[in-house]
Amino acid sequence: MARTSFVFIISIVLMSTTCSIVSGYLLNSNFSNTVFDYDKIKKEVASYKDVANQIINLSVYGAAQNQSYNRLAALADKFGPRLAGSQTLEDAIDYMLDQLKADALENVHGEEAVIPHWVRGEESATMLKPRLHKLPMLGLGYSIGTGPQGITAEVIVVRSFDELKARRSEVPGKIVVYNNKYISYGVSVAYRAQGAAKAAELGAVASLIRSVTPLSVDSPHTGMQDYQNGVKKIPTACITVEDAEMMWRMAQRGEKIEVFLNMSAYNYPPTRSRNTVAEIKGSTYPEQVVLVSGHLDSWDVGQGAMDDGGGAFISWQALSLVRQLGLRPKRTLRMVLWTAEEFGGVGAQSYYDQHKLDVNNYDLVMESDIGTFTPTGIDFTGSANANKVMTEVLKLLAPINASILDGGGEGTDISPWMNAGVPGASLKNENDKYFYFHHTNGDTMTVQDPVQMNLCAAVWAVTAYVVADLDDMLPRDKNVHISLSQH
Repeated sequence: MARTSFVFIISIVLMSTTCSIVSGYLLNSNFSNTVFDYDKIKKEVASYKDVANQIINLSVYGAAQNQSYNRLAALADKFGPRLAGSQTLEDAIDYMLDQLKADALENVHGEEAVIPHWVRGEESATMLKPRLHKLPMLGLGYSIGTGPQGITAEVIVVRSFDELKARRSEVPGKIVVYNNKYISYGVSVAYRAQGAAKAAELGAVASLIRSVTPLSVDSPHTGMQDYQNGVKKIPTACITVEDAEMMWRMAQRGEKIEVFLNMSAYNYPPTRSRNTVAEIKGSTYPEQVVLVSGHLDSWDVGQGAMDDGGGAFISWQALSLVRQLGLRPKRTLRMVLWTAEEFGGVGAQSYYDQHKLDVNNYDLVMESDIGTFTPTGIDFTGSANANKVMTEVLKLLAPINASILDGGGEGTDISPWMNAGVPGASLKNENDKYFYFHHTNGDTMTVQDPVQMNLCAAVWAVTAYVVADLDDMLPRDKNVHISLSQH
C-alpha cells in the first residue's frame, strides 16, 4: 500500500465513527449491516399514506397550487437566459438566495465553483451559392470564433461520420455540414459533440451541425461540443433541420454550395460561480442527506424555463411543501441548484469534490433535468432491495397516477454520486416534446404548465420526504468505493 493511501485511510477512520475501512472501501452500518425485512418496509412506507396525501393536496389543490410555476415565471421573466459565466446567472443566484431565505428554508448559502466562461458574441451564416440565403444558426459551446473577416468556403454535406471518412479527400479547406437524421438524443448528439473535431482532423475549416431535434420550425438548437486534444480547433455551429436537408438535396444534384460564416465567440479564463443550497435539517440523523436538484444555469437563448427552470423549481418546491406542512424528516432534505451544468456538469463536479468524503451519508440523490411535464413516476438506479423500497414509496403517488418505478435513474449532476454507489432518481414524465424546445429560443415559460408542475412537485416532495424519514437508509448491494488515486 502506498504511503499516501495509508494516510488517506487513517484520516477517514478519524473523521467518521460510523464507518469502517476494508481494503479502501467504506462500510456504513446504517445500510450495509441492516437485515432487509420487506414486510416491515411495506408496513412502514404504507404508514406515510396520510402525510403523502397532505403533500399532494397542498401542491395540487391547496394553497401551494401553481406556486412553483409562479416562482419560476418571476425568475424567467426577470432574468431570461442564464449562461454560465455571465453576470446574469450570478444575479439570478443572488435572487434565489434571497427567495430561499424568505421561504424560511434553512442553511441557505452558495458554494463556490470555478466554471467556464464562454461568450457567443455576434454571429451569422449566409449561403452564397447556389443562391443567397440567410442561415439561422447558433454557435456551439466552447466554439472558437472565425476571426473578424469570417470564413467563406465551399461546403461538403455528409450524412454520417462513416461518409465523412469515405470522402476524406474532399474535406480539406471546406465547411463540413452534417445532415444526420435524428434517431434519438442519446445517439444523434454525437454529431454535435464530436462533429467539429472529426471534421478538423480531416482538414475542414469549420463545421455546421444539423440541430439535434425530432422537430424544427426553422429553429436552431445550441449545446456543448467537445474539442479533442491535439486536434486543431475550428468554428462550429448548429443550423436548422430544414437548411441541412436543403443543402443535402442541392449537393445530391451536384450544385456547388458556398457559405460565409462569421462568429466572434470567445473563451475567457474560468470564473467563479456558486451552487445554490438550502435545507430542512434532519431531526434524528442530520448528517445524512436526501438531495433534490436541478440546474439554474441555461443556454443564452429562450428563458431557460424548461431546461432546467422546471427541474430547479420543483426541487425548491419539494422543500417548500415540507416546510409549509411543518414536517421535519429524520434525515436532512437538501436542495442544490447546480451551476454550469450546460458546460458538462462543472458545478456538480465541484460540489462532489467538496463533499465526497461524506459519500456514505448520502441516502438518495435526485435530479430533474428532462422536463416537468405530466409525471408518471420515477426512474431509479439502486440495489435490488432499494428498488423494493422505492416501489412501495411510489405506491403513495397512486392518487395522481405517478406510481411507475423504472430503471435508469440518471442525471449529469448526480452521476458522480451514483458512480460512487449512491442510489439515484430522476423524474419520469411525459416529455415527448422536450427536444422540440431543447436549447432553443423556444424554451420559454410558454412551454411550462402550472398544473403539470404542481404534480411534478408533489412527486418530488413525497419521494424525497418519505425516503428521508424512513428508519433506515436505502440499502446498497455493495460497498461504496472511493478511488484513492483521486485524493
